[in-house]
Amino acid sequence: MEAFLKAEGKKINVLYAHNDDMAIGAIQAIEEAGLKPSKDITIISIDAVKGAFEAMMAGKLDVTVECSPLLGPQLMAATKDLVAGKPLPKRIVTEESIFPMETAAREFPKRKY
Repeated sequence: MEAFLKAEGKKINVLYAHNDDMAIGAIQAIEEAGLKPSKDITIISIDAVKGAFEAMMAGKLDVTVECSPLLGPQLMAATKDLVAGKPLPKRIVTEESIFPMETAAREFPKRKY
């Protein structure tokens, strides 16, 4: 991010980070370059970890898209059904959400990771 910001003539409008830790690192570089995250550059990330919610509550991250690591119970239920001879659906959808900055304070206490 630091290199992109230093590149002459480059204007960055939106940053997409494929995980929240990358976004948090980019936020630091954006601030060090004298810019305001979420004001000068819209920031979108993936994972929805607590750190992303803290960044959103601080007004520095615009949205995080959940990629839940809490798949164990859903996987075990499907495994037990398979072993019991029950048919499984062709597609099992994991319950995940999109969290814009405006929801961060309300959703933060519910985060398990």
